[in-house]
Amino acid sequence: MLVRHQPLRLLGILLCALVVATGPAAAEDGLAAARKFRQANEASILKDFAELLSIPNVASDSENIVRNAELIRGRLEQRGVTAELWTLPGAPPVVFGALDAPDAERTLGIYVHYDGQPVDLDKWDQPPWSPTLYTAAIEAGGRPRPWPRPGEAIDPEWRIYGRSSGDDKAPLAAIFAALDALKAAGLKPTSNLRFLFEGEEEAGSDHLEEYLRQHRKELEVDVWLICDGPVHQSRRPQLVFGVRGYTGLDITVFGATRYLHSGHYGNWAPNPAHLLARLLASMRDDEGKVLVEGFYDDTAPIGEAEREAMATLPDFDDDLRRELGLAATEAGNAPLAERLLIPSLNIRGLESAAVGAEARNVIPTEATASIDIRLAKGDDPVKMLDRVEDHIRGQGYHIVRDDPDMALRLEHPKIARVSRREGYPAARTGMDLAIVGDIIAAAERAADGPLVLPPTMGGSLPLYLFTELLAAPVVIVPIANHDDNQHAPNENLRLANLWYGIDLMTSLLTLPSPGNPAQSAH
Repeated sequence: MLVRHQPLRLLGILLCALVVATGPAAAEDGLAAARKFRQANEASILKDFAELLSIPNVASDSENIVRNAELIRGRLEQRGVTAELWTLPGAPPVVFGALDAPDAERTLGIYVHYDGQPVDLDKWDQPPWSPTLYTAAIEAGGRPRPWPRPGEAIDPEWRIYGRSSGDDKAPLAAIFAALDALKAAGLKPTSNLRFLFEGEEEAGSDHLEEYLRQHRKELEVDVWLICDGPVHQSRRPQLVFGVRGYTGLDITVFGATRYLHSGHYGNWAPNPAHLLARLLASMRDDEGKVLVEGFYDDTAPIGEAEREAMATLPDFDDDLRRELGLAATEAGNAPLAERLLIPSLNIRGLESAAVGAEARNVIPTEATASIDIRLAKGDDPVKMLDRVEDHIRGQGYHIVRDDPDMALRLEHPKIARVSRREGYPAARTGMDLAIVGDIIAAAERAADGPLVLPPTMGGSLPLYLFTELLAAPVVIVPIANHDDNQHAPNENLRLANLWYGIDLMTSLLTLPSPGNPAQSAH
């Protein structure tokens, strides 16, 4: 059991959640209705999902991104939701929806992004926007199969392959089915609902802040449910209460103005690939500790509730290392959940000349590294980049923003061009808030058991806009399988996860009212 050996505070939250779970009949009726509806309509749910997945959804593809938005708006309206498209010049539209419940005492905000990552067409086993049903994961020997007919038995281990099947159109399919299930059973949501579906998250959410500022009044809610990310690596459902922030930079170091023959000039002309390798090696030690001065100084300490939650997490790291073919991980095999609560510096790509069959006997003219920095709560994006730049200067480099001219090249033996990327801070909701207990209870009903409750997830989202600008707590409610190839070729969704998502959304839409006597223990 999840509560075994837990300290009292988190135990109290979960016991409180169990009280809620035994409260109003609407919550149990809603979940039963969702399961009955889904079992009777699995084939049509998959057909509708496949139609949504078939529209390309890269944010820069303005024609198709609008097609996505219009389809989603239409599906909300078909379900009785008042829906509209918000627009800004040069930005993908936001789909906004509102549905009020009679006598509701709470308003839930539900966020999903409908855009997806760009694709490498030649690396997919099938076209990324031609959703294909497989009998299992491709790596496990799965094969394509026809889409099921109404009434045909469906294996929950089948997988849908297609871009955004897991990240992040799965919650949309779950929401639509949940609303359908409630309507079919003659039930209504117990909370007012505000839907915010963004079309630019994978491109950096550059316009989200302006959307939120312009529509702050319409977005007044008690809590935001952020529908993104995967379930735990153990396949157990999870709720997450924070995300890391993000920033980054590209570093280019320079050698001679033209390629040089490595035989004629090797051991004489500086090699920028060697220089960059040394610079990057100076930033981290072998155990993953970042050596940039002050890198950890502003990171907020981990709270008592977060430590208690971490103590309950499944001991899954050994299994994950075996799955990933890793004999050891950083910081002496420190727990993954613990490592996600501190900032990280990651080399996400290197480039200098060519390798393999295309390599030549040359000294390159330049070498570039692309770095991302994941931020923990308390870390400021600008300050972190300043510290990295100070470190680069401390290694003897003169920093420029543009390619150096000949005068600069002759003046400075080591030059680094640094291109900074704008970022955003981390966000984390306190796990001891009363509404957290309600949401835990709803998710446990859907999961038929205890959840994994990590304080934060490894990925980054601009959730600070919700916690700071809109002044509301956030809870992340993941649906997708952990091995969904998120952002990669052959992205997929396991059907069992979609079925769980429908149960989860229905359970959340029928949260007991905060004024119900069954919640007096709160």
